Amino acid sequence: MAFIVTDNCIRCKYTDCVEVCPVDCFYEGPNFLAINPDECIDCSLCEPECPANAIFSEDELPEEQEVFLDLNRDLSMIWPNISEKKDSLPDASEWDGVEEKLEHLER
Repeated sequence: MAFIVTDNCIRCKYTDCVEVCPVDCFYEGPNFLAINPDECIDCSLCEPECPANAIFSEDELPEEQEVFLDLNRDLSMIWPNISEKKDSLPDASEWDGVEEKLEHLER
């Protein structure tokens, strides 16, 4: 099972999770992070590090977030790898907790 980045990461893009990943399976887009599920080793280190609570284990993925399984796979194939923590987006705290942000995902 892999871990999946979900809706609440959009327009926040905290990178605390990236710093603890032992296999560097995170990929960075303009306003979202993705995990390559084929590279993820299910170590669970990233999930508690996410300030936005946007990371779920694939087997605990809420039904309304299932679209993010394919999105993580697809986006991780085209976006560059990220392995070091960066500053979050400037208005991340304003977007943290906003529901249904998929329309704001920049590819």
